[in-house]
Amino acid sequence: MDVFEPAKLGPLTLRNRIIKAATFEGMTRNALVSDDLIAFHRAHAAGGAAMTTVAYCAVAPEGRTERRQIWMRPDALPGLRRLTDAVHSEGAAASAQIGHAGPVANSKSNRLPALAPSAAFNPQAIAMTRRATTADIERITAAHATAARLAAEAGFDAVEIHLGHNYFASAFLSPRLNKRDDEYGGPLANRAKVALGAARAVRDAVGDRIAILAKLNMDDGVRGGLGIDESLQVAQWLERDGSLDALELTAGSSLLNPMYLFRGDAPIHEFAATFKQPARLGIKLAGERFIRAYPYQEAYLLDSARHFRAALKTPLILLGGISQRATMNLAMAEGFAFVAMARALLREPDLVNRLRTDPATRSLCVHCNKCMPTIYTGTRCVLA
Repeated sequence: MDVFEPAKLGPLTLRNRIIKAATFEGMTRNALVSDDLIAFHRAHAAGGAAMTTVAYCAVAPEGRTERRQIWMRPDALPGLRRLTDAVHSEGAAASAQIGHAGPVANSKSNRLPALAPSAAFNPQAIAMTRRATTADIERITAAHATAARLAAEAGFDAVEIHLGHNYFASAFLSPRLNKRDDEYGGPLANRAKVALGAARAVRDAVGDRIAILAKLNMDDGVRGGLGIDESLQVAQWLERDGSLDALELTAGSSLLNPMYLFRGDAPIHEFAATFKQPARLGIKLAGERFIRAYPYQEAYLLDSARHFRAALKTPLILLGGISQRATMNLAMAEGFAFVAMARALLREPDLVNRLRTDPATRSLCVHCNKCMPTIYTGTRCVLA
Protein backbone atom coordinates (compact mmCIF):
# COMPACT_ATOMS: atom_id res chain seq x y z
CA MET A 1 0.00 0.00 0.00
CA ASP A 2 1.51 3.31 -1.14
CA VAL A 3 0.72 6.54 0.66
CA PHE A 4 0.24 8.30 -2.69
CA GLU A 5 -2.33 5.86 -4.04
CA PRO A 6 -6.03 6.87 -4.04
CA ALA A 7 -7.92 5.59 -1.01
CA LYS A 8 -11.52 5.12 0.12
CA LEU A 9 -12.75 6.93 3.21
CA GLY A 10 -16.40 6.07 3.73
CA PRO A 11 -18.21 7.38 0.63
CA LEU A 12 -15.13 9.36 -0.49
CA THR A 13 -12.23 8.48 -2.72
CA LEU A 14 -9.23 10.59 -1.73
CA ARG A 15 -6.37 11.18 -4.13
CA ASN A 16 -3.81 9.95 -1.58
CA ARG A 17 -3.61 8.95 2.07
CA ILE A 18 -2.30 12.22 3.54
CA ILE A 19 -4.67 14.45 5.52
CA LYS A 20 -3.98 17.99 6.67
CA ALA A 21 -4.85 17.71 10.36
CA ALA A 22 -7.02 20.24 12.14
CA THR A 23 -4.99 23.14 13.50
CA PHE A 24 -6.89 26.21 14.66
CA GLU A 25 -6.00 28.87 12.14
CA GLY A 26 -6.83 32.05 14.10
CA MET A 27 -8.34 33.52 10.92
CA THR A 28 -12.00 33.85 11.87
CA ARG A 29 -12.13 37.11 13.78
CA ASN A 30 -15.89 37.53 13.37
CA ALA A 31 -16.64 33.84 13.92
CA LEU A 32 -17.05 33.60 10.15
CA VAL A 33 -14.88 32.47 7.25
CA SER A 34 -12.37 35.06 6.06
CA ASP A 35 -10.50 35.38 2.78
CA ASP A 36 -7.32 34.49 4.70
CA LEU A 37 -8.89 31.24 5.90
CA ILE A 38 -9.88 30.31 2.36
CA ALA A 39 -6.38 31.06 1.08
CA PHE A 40 -4.90 29.00 3.93
CA HIS A 41 -6.86 25.86 3.04
CA ARG A 42 -6.52 26.40 -0.71
CA ALA A 43 -2.75 26.38 -0.22
CA HIS A 44 -2.85 23.01 1.54
CA ALA A 45 -5.11 21.61 -1.17
CA ALA A 46 -2.80 22.90 -3.92
CA GLY A 47 0.15 21.59 -1.94
CA GLY A 48 -0.95 17.99 -2.38
CA ALA A 49 -2.88 16.96 0.74
CA ALA A 50 -5.79 14.70 -0.07
CA MET A 51 -8.05 16.43 2.44
CA THR A 52 -7.69 19.57 4.54
CA THR A 53 -9.47 19.92 7.88
CA VAL A 54 -11.06 23.20 8.95
CA ALA A 55 -10.65 23.80 12.65
CA TYR A 56 -12.44 24.56 14.74
CA CYS A 57 -16.20 24.61 13.96
CA ALA A 58 -18.05 24.69 17.28
CA VAL A 59 -21.51 23.19 17.45
CA ALA A 60 -22.78 25.91 19.84
CA PRO A 61 -21.68 29.45 20.73
CA GLU A 62 -20.50 28.50 24.22
CA GLY A 63 -18.58 25.60 22.69
CA ARG A 64 -15.90 27.85 21.17
CA THR A 65 -12.53 28.07 22.88
CA GLU A 66 -12.86 31.82 22.32
CA ARG A 67 -15.40 34.06 20.63
CA ARG A 68 -13.61 34.54 17.27
CA GLN A 69 -14.05 30.90 16.30
CA ILE A 70 -16.65 29.72 13.84
CA TRP A 71 -19.76 28.18 15.28
CA MET A 72 -22.02 26.27 12.93
CA ARG A 73 -25.10 28.32 12.03
CA PRO A 74 -26.81 29.41 8.79
CA ASP A 75 -24.89 32.73 8.76
CA ALA A 76 -21.64 30.79 8.39
CA LEU A 77 -22.74 28.79 5.34
CA PRO A 78 -21.91 31.25 2.51
CA GLY A 79 -18.30 31.57 3.66
CA LEU A 80 -17.95 27.85 4.27
CA ARG A 81 -19.28 27.17 0.78
CA ARG A 82 -16.68 29.53 -0.71
CA LEU A 83 -14.01 27.65 1.25
CA THR A 84 -15.08 24.18 0.12
CA ASP A 85 -15.37 25.38 -3.48
CA ALA A 86 -11.79 26.68 -3.29
CA VAL A 87 -10.48 23.42 -1.87
CA HIS A 88 -12.35 21.36 -4.46
CA SER A 89 -10.96 23.52 -7.27
CA GLU A 90 -7.49 22.28 -6.26
CA GLY A 91 -8.55 18.62 -6.39
CA ALA A 92 -8.72 18.00 -2.64
CA ALA A 93 -11.51 17.19 -0.20
CA ALA A 94 -12.57 19.35 2.75
CA SER A 95 -13.40 18.21 6.27
CA ALA A 96 -14.98 20.27 9.07
CA GLN A 97 -13.87 19.54 12.61
CA ILE A 98 -17.00 19.86 14.74
CA GLY A 99 -17.26 19.69 18.50
CA HIS A 100 -17.83 21.49 21.76
CA ALA A 101 -14.91 22.85 23.78
CA GLY A 102 -16.57 22.19 27.14
CA PRO A 103 -14.17 23.13 29.97
CA VAL A 104 -11.54 24.31 27.47
CA ALA A 105 -13.84 27.17 26.40
CA ASN A 106 -12.90 30.65 27.57
CA SER A 107 -16.08 31.82 29.24
CA LYS A 108 -14.87 35.41 29.55
CA SER A 109 -14.13 35.63 25.84
CA ASN A 110 -17.37 33.91 24.84
CA ARG A 111 -19.38 35.79 27.48
CA LEU A 112 -21.12 32.48 28.10
CA PRO A 113 -20.58 29.83 30.80
CA ALA A 114 -18.07 27.08 30.02
CA LEU A 115 -19.66 23.67 30.50
CA ALA A 116 -17.94 20.64 32.04
CA PRO A 117 -18.90 17.27 33.52
CA SER A 118 -18.23 18.72 36.97
CA ALA A 119 -17.71 22.28 38.16
CA ALA A 120 -14.00 23.14 38.28
CA PHE A 121 -11.58 26.04 37.94
CA ASN A 122 -10.29 26.81 34.44
CA PRO A 123 -6.82 28.39 34.81
CA GLN A 124 -6.87 29.69 31.23
CA ALA A 125 -10.07 31.70 31.69
CA ILE A 126 -9.42 32.30 35.40
CA ALA A 127 -13.03 31.30 36.00
CA MET A 128 -15.15 28.38 37.12
CA THR A 129 -16.77 26.01 34.67
CA ARG A 130 -20.42 25.10 35.14
CA ARG A 131 -21.62 21.52 35.59
CA ALA A 132 -23.51 20.52 32.46
CA THR A 133 -27.11 19.52 33.07
CA THR A 134 -28.83 16.63 31.35
CA ALA A 135 -30.61 19.23 29.20
CA ASP A 136 -27.21 20.71 28.22
CA ILE A 137 -25.94 17.28 27.19
CA GLU A 138 -29.02 16.56 25.11
CA ARG A 139 -28.83 20.00 23.46
CA ILE A 140 -25.13 19.63 22.64
CA THR A 141 -25.67 16.13 21.24
CA ALA A 142 -28.42 17.45 18.97
CA ALA A 143 -26.18 20.37 18.01
CA HIS A 144 -23.59 17.92 16.65
CA ALA A 145 -26.24 16.56 14.30
CA THR A 146 -27.21 20.06 13.17
CA ALA A 147 -23.57 21.01 12.63
CA ALA A 148 -22.99 17.92 10.49
CA ARG A 149 -26.03 18.70 8.34
CA LEU A 150 -24.84 22.28 7.87
CA ALA A 151 -21.37 21.04 6.95
CA ALA A 152 -22.83 18.78 4.28
CA GLU A 153 -24.94 21.68 2.99
CA ALA A 154 -21.81 23.83 2.82
CA GLY A 155 -20.10 21.29 0.58
CA PHE A 156 -17.83 19.55 3.07
CA ASP A 157 -16.88 16.00 2.13
CA ALA A 158 -16.38 14.93 5.75
CA VAL A 159 -16.77 15.94 9.35
CA GLU A 160 -14.36 15.14 12.15
CA ILE A 161 -16.03 14.88 15.57
CA HIS A 162 -13.77 16.20 18.32
CA LEU A 163 -13.64 13.58 21.09
CA GLY A 164 -10.17 14.53 22.33
CA HIS A 165 -8.03 16.97 24.29
CA ASN A 166 -10.46 17.21 27.21
CA TYR A 167 -13.01 19.11 25.18
CA PHE A 168 -16.62 18.39 26.17
CA ALA A 169 -16.91 14.71 25.20
CA SER A 170 -13.31 13.99 26.20
CA ALA A 171 -13.82 15.65 29.59
CA PHE A 172 -16.69 13.27 30.27
CA LEU A 173 -14.40 10.35 29.43
CA SER A 174 -11.79 11.56 31.93
CA PRO A 175 -12.02 10.12 35.48
CA ARG A 176 -10.07 13.16 36.66
CA LEU A 177 -12.56 15.69 35.27
CA ASN A 178 -15.79 13.71 35.52
CA LYS A 179 -16.89 13.39 39.15
CA ARG A 180 -20.58 12.91 38.42
CA ASP A 181 -22.72 10.36 40.20
CA ASP A 182 -25.53 10.26 37.62
CA GLU A 183 -25.92 8.28 34.39
CA TYR A 184 -22.99 10.20 32.83
CA GLY A 185 -20.45 9.53 35.57
CA GLY A 186 -18.70 6.67 37.33
CA PRO A 187 -18.17 3.56 35.17
CA LEU A 188 -16.65 3.98 31.72
CA ALA A 189 -19.92 2.94 30.06
CA ASN A 190 -21.54 5.99 31.63
CA ARG A 191 -18.65 8.35 30.93
CA ALA A 192 -18.64 7.29 27.28
CA LYS A 193 -22.30 8.14 26.65
CA VAL A 194 -21.58 11.70 25.50
CA ALA A 195 -18.95 10.62 22.95
CA LEU A 196 -20.99 7.71 21.65
CA GLY A 197 -24.13 9.83 21.54
CA ALA A 198 -22.48 12.59 19.51
CA ALA A 199 -21.12 10.11 16.95
CA ARG A 200 -24.46 8.35 16.61
CA ALA A 201 -26.32 11.66 16.27
CA VAL A 202 -24.02 12.71 13.43
CA ARG A 203 -24.43 9.40 11.60
CA ASP A 204 -28.20 9.55 11.95
CA ALA A 205 -28.19 13.13 10.64
CA VAL A 206 -26.09 12.69 7.50
CA GLY A 207 -26.09 8.94 6.83
CA ASP A 208 -23.59 8.12 4.10
CA ARG A 209 -23.73 11.54 2.40
CA ILE A 210 -20.33 12.50 3.81
CA ALA A 211 -17.51 10.71 5.62
CA ILE A 212 -17.56 10.73 9.42
CA LEU A 213 -14.31 10.71 11.38
CA ALA A 214 -13.59 11.23 15.05
CA LYS A 215 -10.51 12.44 16.88
CA LEU A 216 -10.10 10.36 20.05
CA ASN A 217 -7.58 10.66 22.87
CA MET A 218 -5.57 7.52 23.44
CA ASP A 219 -4.12 9.07 26.58
CA ASP A 220 -4.88 12.38 28.32
CA GLY A 221 -1.28 12.66 29.47
CA VAL A 222 -2.32 13.64 33.00
CA ARG A 223 -2.46 11.69 36.24
CA GLY A 224 -5.93 10.29 36.79
CA GLY A 225 -7.04 11.00 33.23
CA LEU A 226 -8.17 8.68 30.45
CA GLY A 227 -5.57 6.03 29.62
CA ILE A 228 -5.03 3.62 26.75
CA ASP A 229 -7.02 0.71 28.18
CA GLU A 230 -10.19 2.71 28.67
CA SER A 231 -9.72 4.62 25.42
CA LEU A 232 -9.39 1.37 23.50
CA GLN A 233 -12.67 0.17 24.99
CA VAL A 234 -14.37 3.39 23.84
CA ALA A 235 -12.92 2.87 20.36
CA GLN A 236 -14.31 -0.66 20.30
CA TRP A 237 -17.75 0.62 21.31
CA LEU A 238 -17.60 3.22 18.52
CA GLU A 239 -16.63 0.50 16.06
CA ARG A 240 -19.47 -1.74 17.21
CA ASP A 241 -21.95 1.11 16.79
CA GLY A 242 -20.85 1.68 13.20
CA SER A 243 -21.08 5.46 13.44
CA LEU A 244 -17.57 6.22 12.13
CA ASP A 245 -15.70 5.73 8.86
CA ALA A 246 -12.30 6.34 10.46
CA LEU A 247 -10.68 7.21 13.77
CA GLU A 248 -7.84 9.69 14.21
CA LEU A 249 -5.72 8.87 17.26
CA THR A 250 -4.47 11.74 19.39
CA ALA A 251 -3.35 12.50 22.95
CA GLY A 252 -3.02 15.25 25.52
CA SER A 253 -5.22 17.73 27.34
CA SER A 254 -5.68 21.29 26.09
CA LEU A 255 -6.90 22.04 29.59
CA LEU A 256 -4.15 20.43 31.68
CA ASN A 257 -1.19 19.35 29.52
CA PRO A 258 -1.30 20.64 25.92
CA MET A 259 2.31 19.94 24.99
CA TYR A 260 1.83 16.20 25.55
CA LEU A 261 0.41 16.12 22.02
CA PHE A 262 2.83 18.48 20.30
CA ARG A 263 6.29 17.45 21.55
CA GLY A 264 9.33 19.59 20.89
CA ASP A 265 10.11 23.01 22.34
CA ALA A 266 7.78 24.75 24.82
CA PRO A 267 7.50 28.41 23.68
CA ILE A 268 6.57 29.89 27.06
CA HIS A 269 7.72 33.45 26.35
CA GLU A 270 5.91 33.52 23.00
CA PHE A 271 2.71 32.33 24.67
CA ALA A 272 3.07 34.92 27.43
CA ALA A 273 3.49 37.72 24.89
CA THR A 274 0.00 37.08 23.49
CA PHE A 275 -1.69 37.71 26.85
CA LYS A 276 -2.33 40.89 28.83
CA GLN A 277 -1.14 41.44 32.38
CA PRO A 278 -1.38 39.87 34.93
CA ALA A 279 -1.77 36.66 32.87
CA ARG A 280 1.43 37.46 30.95
CA LEU A 281 3.50 37.58 34.12
CA GLY A 282 1.82 34.46 35.48
CA ILE A 283 2.72 32.48 32.35
CA LYS A 284 6.32 33.66 32.48
CA LEU A 285 6.65 32.70 36.15
CA ALA A 286 4.69 29.44 36.22
CA GLY A 287 4.34 28.46 32.57
CA GLU A 288 6.69 25.49 32.85
CA ARG A 289 4.16 23.73 35.08
CA PHE A 290 1.54 23.88 32.32
CA ILE A 291 3.46 24.28 29.05
CA ARG A 292 5.83 21.36 29.51
CA ALA A 293 8.48 20.32 27.01
CA TYR A 294 8.53 16.75 25.65
CA PRO A 295 11.25 15.45 23.33
CA TYR A 296 10.28 15.27 19.66
CA GLN A 297 10.73 12.19 17.54
CA GLU A 298 9.17 10.97 14.33
CA ALA A 299 5.89 9.08 14.80
CA TYR A 300 5.89 9.72 18.53
CA LEU A 301 2.33 8.41 18.96
CA LEU A 302 2.96 5.22 16.99
CA ASP A 303 3.68 2.94 19.97
CA SER A 304 0.35 3.84 21.56
CA ALA A 305 -1.50 3.66 18.24
CA ARG A 306 -0.29 0.11 17.62
CA HIS A 307 -2.55 -1.11 20.45
CA PHE A 308 -5.55 0.29 18.57
CA ARG A 309 -4.42 -1.07 15.21
CA ALA A 310 -4.12 -4.56 16.70
CA ALA A 311 -7.61 -4.49 18.24
CA LEU A 312 -9.73 -2.65 15.66
CA LYS A 313 -10.91 -3.09 12.09
CA THR A 314 -11.90 0.58 11.76
CA PRO A 315 -9.59 2.54 9.43
CA LEU A 316 -7.12 4.47 11.60
CA ILE A 317 -5.34 7.75 10.97
CA LEU A 318 -1.87 8.06 12.47
CA LEU A 319 -1.04 11.50 13.83
CA GLY A 320 2.01 12.92 15.59
CA GLY A 321 5.46 13.46 14.11
CA ILE A 322 4.65 12.67 10.49
CA SER A 323 7.05 14.66 8.33
CA GLN A 324 9.09 12.12 6.32
CA ARG A 325 8.21 9.72 3.52
CA ALA A 326 9.84 6.87 5.46
CA THR A 327 7.46 7.50 8.38
CA MET A 328 4.49 7.39 6.03
CA ASN A 329 5.74 4.13 4.53
CA LEU A 330 6.06 2.66 8.02
CA ALA A 331 2.49 3.69 8.87
CA MET A 332 1.17 2.06 5.70
CA ALA A 333 3.21 -1.11 6.35
CA GLU A 334 1.70 -1.38 9.85
CA GLY A 335 -1.84 -1.16 8.56
CA PHE A 336 -2.79 2.48 9.18
CA ALA A 337 -5.15 3.73 6.49
CA PHE A 338 -4.05 7.37 6.51
CA VAL A 339 -1.53 9.73 8.05
CA ALA A 340 -2.28 13.25 9.29
CA MET A 341 0.19 16.11 9.15
CA ALA A 342 0.00 19.43 10.97
CA ARG A 343 3.04 21.53 11.90
CA ALA A 344 5.15 20.39 8.95
CA LEU A 345 2.43 21.65 6.59
CA LEU A 346 2.08 24.92 8.47
CA ARG A 347 5.75 25.50 7.67
CA GLU A 348 5.51 24.21 4.08
CA PRO A 349 2.01 23.84 2.59
CA ASP A 350 3.50 22.25 -0.55
CA LEU A 351 5.47 19.60 1.35
CA VAL A 352 3.18 16.76 0.21
CA ASN A 353 3.82 17.49 -3.46
CA ARG A 354 7.56 17.63 -2.86
CA LEU A 355 7.54 14.36 -0.91
CA ARG A 356 5.76 12.71 -3.81
CA THR A 357 8.32 14.02 -6.32
CA ASP A 358 11.37 13.34 -4.14
CA PRO A 359 10.93 10.82 -1.29
CA ALA A 360 14.17 12.03 0.30
CA THR A 361 12.70 15.50 0.92
CA ARG A 362 13.15 16.71 4.49
CA SER A 363 10.71 18.99 6.27
CA LEU A 364 11.98 22.41 7.30
CA CYS A 365 9.87 22.33 10.48
CA VAL A 366 12.14 22.37 13.54
CA HIS A 367 9.35 21.64 16.06
CA CYS A 368 9.91 24.90 17.90
CA ASN A 369 6.11 25.16 18.36
CA LYS A 370 6.20 28.92 17.89
CA CYS A 371 3.34 28.44 15.44
CA MET A 372 1.06 27.66 18.40
CA PRO A 373 0.90 31.17 19.94
CA THR A 374 0.16 32.67 16.52
CA ILE A 375 -3.45 31.47 16.73
CA TYR A 376 -4.05 34.27 19.23
CA THR A 377 -2.87 36.90 16.76
CA GLY A 378 -4.23 35.50 13.49
CA THR A 379 -0.81 35.28 11.85
CA ARG A 380 1.15 32.49 10.26
CA CYS A 381 4.33 31.10 11.81
CA VAL A 382 7.38 32.30 9.90
CA LEU A 383 10.70 30.68 10.74
CA ALA A 384 14.10 32.09 9.85
